[in-house]
Amino acid sequence: MNGTTPANLRALVERLDALAARRIATRPRTEAASTRATRLADHLAGHVRVRAASLDAPLLVVLVGPTGAGKSTVFNTIAGRGASETGVLRPTTRVAVVLVHPADRAGLAEGTFARISPSVIRFVDDATIEPGLVLVDAPDIDSIEHANRELTDRLIEAADLALFVTTATRYADRVPWAVLDRVRERGLPLQVIVNRMPPDPGDRDEVLADVRRLLTEAGLDEAQAGVEDQPARGIVAVAEGALDPAGDRLATGAIAPVLSEITRLRADRDARVALASRSLTGSLTGLGESIDQIADDAEHESIDVEALRRIADRAYETALEGLRHEVARGTFLREEALRQWQTFVGADQMTRFFSEGIGRVRGAIGAILRPAKAPVAEVRAATTEDLTAVARLQAAEAARRTATSWSETPVAGRQLGQQPELWVPSPDFDTRLEGRLERWIEGITEEIQASGRPKRMLARGAAVGVNAMGTGVMLATFIHTGGLTGAELGVAAATAFLNQKVLAALFGEAAMSELVTHAKQRLDDALSTTFDEERARFDALLPEPGVLTTLAADLRAAAADVRALPEPT
Repeated sequence: MNGTTPANLRALVERLDALAARRIATRPRTEAASTRATRLADHLAGHVRVRAASLDAPLLVVLVGPTGAGKSTVFNTIAGRGASETGVLRPTTRVAVVLVHPADRAGLAEGTFARISPSVIRFVDDATIEPGLVLVDAPDIDSIEHANRELTDRLIEAADLALFVTTATRYADRVPWAVLDRVRERGLPLQVIVNRMPPDPGDRDEVLADVRRLLTEAGLDEAQAGVEDQPARGIVAVAEGALDPAGDRLATGAIAPVLSEITRLRADRDARVALASRSLTGSLTGLGESIDQIADDAEHESIDVEALRRIADRAYETALEGLRHEVARGTFLREEALRQWQTFVGADQMTRFFSEGIGRVRGAIGAILRPAKAPVAEVRAATTEDLTAVARLQAAEAARRTATSWSETPVAGRQLGQQPELWVPSPDFDTRLEGRLERWIEGITEEIQASGRPKRMLARGAAVGVNAMGTGVMLATFIHTGGLTGAELGVAAATAFLNQKVLAALFGEAAMSELVTHAKQRLDDALSTTFDEERARFDALLPEPGVLTTLAADLRAAAADVRALPEPT
């Protein structure tokens, strides 16, 4: 063994790192999908990248097992001293204890432990051991603390050899075997140690036979196989009470096969490289399947995500259409504001002049309609408030419909539970829309001023006031003589009639129609933009369209390239 790995493997690892980061950035929608994505990133950073850089990097031997199995006692036995405190309530249950030669420690933070916080690692430096092998006492794999289990999972992803420590009474516990299933998936070499074996030979044989059966059923026979010409790693049985007088380790000879293997690996570089190569080969063999599973996750989520996007789109499109309908009918306007404007444009003299023809009206406008008499501020404020209130109701209904539908799916239900504000319009909804409506009204006035209308129109309009003209155009977008029926006749119809007559007298029918059409379009733009922003709060929970399908295709291509790699040497 020369300790080298192919350059194409190192290049592929860089590509896989980027793909894993992209997958995590899409925020996987289920716990299983998130676990697979995180596991891939941990495995790449903690093991594959390290081994792709060099098979000569220090081996990582990780002790795992359930609570109270005697993991720390085995660790201390290998260390030859009390490096890890023992006991059910030992203070090291929340951290991993790492026995390492000082020469090996420098590269661990950037390699093996790259994705593990230093706060959960306690290093025990030992210059008396041979460099090249790092021993780790991991937190209990059945810990009720999620962070402890997460740390152990990450260490498993980085390991070159796993020492599974259990007991004669706990070897069949379900949780540890879930971890061992991952050992099988990534082809990680395994050594099993069964602690506290019964003294009766018959009972001991029965336990060992059952452990072997479980290992076979779990597909872990290959993981226990030896390296090259070394014999297979048999199950190491430790008798009950086989403790050293110091009390924090096992008696000499209790785990002789394990100590012999560790000694051999520390002393023999070729043996370490062989184990590293085998570990990397196992990782690569299982990597293609793991990546394909992640690609499957992304494809399935893509379908679910697009369904969620359509739900939000429909809800907000329906709400916006409902708002447009109310805007077109103008029924949301309060009667008080309409009466004020009707009084201004429908003075007794003006009403009489309407019956005498448009020419008579044009002649009277300057004499009767004075800017000082126009309730511009009052009508604009009332209109803005009323329209905002109606829009808020529609936005609230769209948010409720979207959130209700999304909450019933596993893809988005968890996120909605964490963001209850999505069930209602944004806190600044009114402020944003009112600001746009104010700019909209200003835009009407600016168009009147800059439209280049004939001078005679501007002369007539000057007597009325540009703000009053703008207010008239604003109201014309909501109230008009066409389409008003039944109960809607009355204040709205009368005001619409008088307002349109005045506007026609000021601008002419064609110009008035053009101004109102432009105003309606800009108003629709303001409302659409505001509703787009509301819907975007839901869109922000989802990956961009096409991201997941593209990612799935890239993952499948990478999986194929992994399978085509030559075996490392």
